[in-house]
Amino acid sequence: MSDQPWTIERISEALSSPDLTTRFLGEINRAPAADLLSTFAKWQAIAESISAGVERAREIVAAQLAGETVPGEWEDVTDQVRSKATELRSRSAA
Repeated sequence: MSDQPWTIERISEALSSPDLTTRFLGEINRAPAADLLSTFAKWQAIAESISAGVERAREIVAAQLAGETVPGEWEDVTDQVRSKATELRSRSAA
């Protein structure tokens, strides 16, 4: 992650979605002066979350491409999914 300060431009870029960027800019532009900092902080948190997700995805892809185990803790729920799918199929067949 970058150590650069969060700016309106940086948040817009981090949102990575034209729709989100439009919504962010609209909220910032319409926010009364008293609400400007809280509006900015809300969108900064959203941008930070998206940036962290992108960075995590890059780590996962790099590990997979290198043939390594994907970093992190993963819970295998394959059996639960299969069981639920079987249950749902039996309901729809009835």
